[in-house]
Amino acid sequence: MILLALLYALYTTIVHKPLRRVLEERRSKTEGAIEKSKADIAAADARTSEYEQKLRAARAAVFRAQEAKRQAVVQSRANAVSEARTKAQAQVQAAKADIEGDRAAAETGLQGEVAALAQEIMRRVLQPAGAGR
Repeated sequence: MILLALLYALYTTIVHKPLRRVLEERRSKTEGAIEKSKADIAAADARTSEYEQKLRAARAAVFRAQEAKRQAVVQSRANAVSEARTKAQAQVQAAKADIEGDRAAAETGLQGEVAALAQEIMRRVLQPAGAGR
């Protein structure tokens, strides 16, 4: 029985305690690596979230810039249409004035011709028969 106790003491001292120490060291390194991995994953998630937030902000800024450009183009187009409409109205007014001037000149010319024709008709009607032949 002493031999068995001696063998147990030697086994515990030489094999079991170093083996237990090595296994505990491995377990602590493994758990440490797992904890480090979890921390790295959490950091990566945080960076991903930050990146996505910046990406959303950049997209919103691009959208606002595009909207501002679109509004500027729409305003420019509206100004061009308004200017063209104003020019067209001015041309229409000028054309109406020209037409009115031509009508007045034609009316004046016709008045003069009417008077001349009326005198010619009266002269022919009042002329004695056979005198003009």
